[in-house]
Amino acid sequence: MSRLYWVALATAAGVGGRTITRLLQRFGSLEEVLAATPAALQAVPGVGPQTAEAIACVDLPAVEVQLAGWEAAGIRCVTWEDAAYPRVLLRTPDAPPVLFYRGDLRPEDDRAVAIVGTRQPNRRSEALARQMAAELARRGWVIVSGLALGIDMAAHRGALEVGGRTLAVLGSGVQNVYPRRGVALAAQIAASGVVLSEQPPGAGVSRQTLIARNRITSGLCRAVIVVESQADSGSANTARWAWKQGRAVFAVSGLAAGNEALLEQGAEPVLAGGIDWDDLAARLSDVEIRPPVEEEPVQPRLF
Repeated sequence: MSRLYWVALATAAGVGGRTITRLLQRFGSLEEVLAATPAALQAVPGVGPQTAEAIACVDLPAVEVQLAGWEAAGIRCVTWEDAAYPRVLLRTPDAPPVLFYRGDLRPEDDRAVAIVGTRQPNRRSEALARQMAAELARRGWVIVSGLALGIDMAAHRGALEVGGRTLAVLGSGVQNVYPRRGVALAAQIAASGVVLSEQPPGAGVSRQTLIARNRITSGLCRAVIVVESQADSGSANTARWAWKQGRAVFAVSGLAAGNEALLEQGAEPVLAGGIDWDDLAARLSDVEIRPPVEEEPVQPRLF
């Protein structure tokens, strides 16, 4: 029953992690949150009239039917309360309360690195991303990326080619893979890794959800490696999220202006030619996750 409440709030009401934390602080349980009046809900900081009304109008039987349908389709979900929830991600202030996924979440996913970059890479960058993912996967690293065209797909494929494990973070629902050219690759990833999203399984994609998924990509990892990026891009946004979350950022030097900007901001350099893969793996192993940079105080969770 508890999982039903989590899913209801995250999908029917669209309530995020910070808001759920505040609601739990005020009401003590999700049951009490869903039983509260709109007026009582609006007394919680960050809960406006629309959110309060959405919570008050949650149809639990309808959500239960929907949840059963997803489970029948092989889609699972995990919440903050579940032991299977990725522990590294749970340490971030903006961790999604619910993740929907195909595949199998494992404890070893804590040893993950994101490899990200532009959707329109040059051939050298694309080949490097593929090789980097393969070499790090061989050395026991889980490869995380966003299933976007270009660098992301190259990273996923590199890990799969050597029997490595890879996680794909979507900006759409897992039943509605975006881009459509990634459907077959997503199926391959789910067979040995995970395809996941905070969006309801049938949800479409938008610019907002694509940007929001960047914090999950970085939050799942100990470090982010940017292979090729523009100054104002999704991969640069992922790097900024990584820094806010206390993660390390690496950038390949000499390949793109966006990378040089990240290096100037403090990213660790990775030389494009003649990479010592054992050395890079060791540098990643030495990374320590620092406390996140909080933009606003968040009360401790109740579990």
